[in-house]
Amino acid sequence: MIISKETISDFEQRYRTAFINSLAGFRQAVLVGTKSKDGLTNLAIFNSLIHLGANPALFGLISRPEKVPRDTLKNILETREYTLNLVQHSYYKHAHKTSARYPSDVSEFEQAGFSEYYHEAYYPPFVGEAIIKIAMKFEEKIDITINNTVLIIGSIQQIELDEALIEADGFVNLHAAKVLISQGLDAYFVSESIGRLPYAKP
Repeated sequence: MIISKETISDFEQRYRTAFINSLAGFRQAVLVGTKSKDGLTNLAIFNSLIHLGANPALFGLISRPEKVPRDTLKNILETREYTLNLVQHSYYKHAHKTSARYPSDVSEFEQAGFSEYYHEAYYPPFVGEAIIKIAMKFEEKIDITINNTVLIIGSIQQIELDEALIEADGFVNLHAAKVLISQGLDAYFVSESIGRLPYAKP
């Protein structure tokens, strides 16, 4: 079966979204915690986490077009702080609830059944149930004009995780942590390790 660009364009909107989004494959599900200037907390699931560099340690996130209010993006731009939270796969139903469009004055933490967890040095909340908690500082916003999405670039300020998850060479074993993985907009998985290989050389 061959599907052309024109055929894709003719797909019904929701079908096309599900098709292309799931085609991108398995991705890390991450809960992004923010807090508005008015003290309203927000939690949203993203599956677009991108490693941009290790020195400085940078992660990127893609935010969808601002056709509707995007509390996560708004809070990040206003406070310049946010948290990344990796939860175990058993919380997949809780995590999925954060994708709903709640009013700005309704906290997804409460609606999804997650607890807010704070460090004194950081304004936005972490997810108390997260097995890995990462404090982020907003660094740069890049507008992607072809589809009006936004690349949010942030630097890692602090990481909280079980030391047992870090292997001797610095590899963080997310498989052992049983972190949640997603595909598309509504499918969730847990990883299965098939092994690690040495650095490849010609």
